[in-house]
Amino acid sequence: MLTHPTLDQLRALKLDGMVQAFIELEAQEEARNLAHAEWLALLLDREAADRGTRRFQSRLRVARLRHSQATVEDVDYRTPRRLDRALFQQLATCRWIAEHRGLLITGPCGVGKSWLSCALAQKACRDGYTVHYARVPRLFADLDLAHGDGRFARLFRLLVKVDLLVLDDWGPDRLSANQRRDLMEIVEDRHGRGSTLITSQLPVTSWHEVIGEPTLGDAILDRIVHNAYRLELDGPSMRKLKAAEATEPPTPPAATIPADSKPAKGAKK
Repeated sequence: MLTHPTLDQLRALKLDGMVQAFIELEAQEEARNLAHAEWLALLLDREAADRGTRRFQSRLRVARLRHSQATVEDVDYRTPRRLDRALFQQLATCRWIAEHRGLLITGPCGVGKSWLSCALAQKACRDGYTVHYARVPRLFADLDLAHGDGRFARLFRLLVKVDLLVLDDWGPDRLSANQRRDLMEIVEDRHGRGSTLITSQLPVTSWHEVIGEPTLGDAILDRIVHNAYRLELDGPSMRKLKAAEATEPPTPPAATIPADSKPAKGAKK
């Protein structure tokens, strides 16, 4: 069989996964006993897996997560921070995104809100959802610039079309009139069509004051809060805990006496 022309054709069709699987099967002695249908199935499985990996990597790259290496499998449940393990594992299934529900993660600085939000966003990318991550102060600054340079329509379309929008570090600065208006337009267009994840050091009861204007505050929070899960964290800063662990001197090993050693002369037994 002419292997090289076959590989050239697969590459020309951009079937790189099948190319790698073909090369590996050719090198395996036991693979020669496989039927043609079994060979084809293995090649197709590899191509499907390869394309799935590339799509995931593309979604993750576009999401621009602050903690791109965060995963739901690496979540630390031992540190005391009131993380509801059952609820978080339920959220990790991404069903809440399929149902277009929201998620609010609140708690003091350093408790891991951003990391947890990125872990859930990374899982959403793995499960085929589109994600966009933005820190709220930078997002509002970018929106202000976009109004002046003609990018607003494109940026707004990005924010409302993604399956999961992560708004990190909400508050404590009070919103301006333009920021309230932009936020209202975003949450209005996303309501019932996509999921929004918000992290904040402030409790949800303080968000109305951050928005500032009572009427718009009611309208915005009505679309954000009432259809959202909540993770209310509390505890010491995990950064300080990790820094303390890194600087803590190692415990010296306890001295041991060999079992067959004899006590010195005159020593007590």
